[in-house]
Amino acid sequence: MNVLNIDVPSALVSHWRGWLAPAQQPFFLTEGETQTLGLGSVPRDNAALTPELRDTFTLWSVRPAAERVVWLSPAQWTALPPRVSRDLLRAQVRHGRGNVPLGRQYRDLRPGLPVGRFLWLREDLTAEVLTRLVAQDAVSCQRAEVPEAVWHAAEDRLPGARALAGTFPAGSAGNCFGTVMGAAGVPGAAHTWIQREPFEAFLAARTRRGGQDDQPGTRLIWRSRDGLVQHAAVTLGGGWALHKPAQTWWTPRVVLPVGQLKRHSRTRGQRLTRATLI
Repeated sequence: MNVLNIDVPSALVSHWRGWLAPAQQPFFLTEGETQTLGLGSVPRDNAALTPELRDTFTLWSVRPAAERVVWLSPAQWTALPPRVSRDLLRAQVRHGRGNVPLGRQYRDLRPGLPVGRFLWLREDLTAEVLTRLVAQDAVSCQRAEVPEAVWHAAEDRLPGARALAGTFPAGSAGNCFGTVMGAAGVPGAAHTWIQREPFEAFLAARTRRGGQDDQPGTRLIWRSRDGLVQHAAVTLGGGWALHKPAQTWWTPRVVLPVGQLKRHSRTRGQRLTRATLI
């Protein structure tokens, strides 16, 4: 399967289906909502989600007031009275949970889906549906357009860049900082959710301030007004750059022209700085 100009291994596609349609799904509710709907729940603090499910259900966006979690299997979901399932889906949208798709966005690919909100079944997640879902709001990778001479010139400074370029992560591990460090050859970094502190330590030890966008190894670093690093990319030379736009499992490591990458990464209140690998 090819998504965003990236070949996706069949084993990873199978994982995607499992993360989007797991054996049990969490539904986030307030205490009052669980009582109104008559559903058993556990405290949200006790609900252990894998990193992949954390991403799938956008746990970081769920309102703090939704402090209870209801776990339901597909069979339990199907057995709910229509009013309860409808109210439950509305509550998930209201509380900020992800993975509550609109059927109308996929009915041309999967006839028979509801028009409104629903939950995925694994059989609904065909290659065409997954391609549209993952590619939504994303930018296609242009790795194939990079001349061989650019890769060759970047190899000494960026020994890990070529292997990372145009790949999806194996799960919810690896972010923009890890991608930049992994491109520089730091072992394991590309597959780790690197926090700000180790990334800043990497910048302090391995880079100097400034750099040119047309040269390999320039770190493009976006900082918020408080000085905290928010995003990072690295130039490959010849007008190309590599980054991972977000930490989620559906976000690939893409190669883009430097100008396009900078426009895509621009965020109000953040300032772009540069550092060169030494």
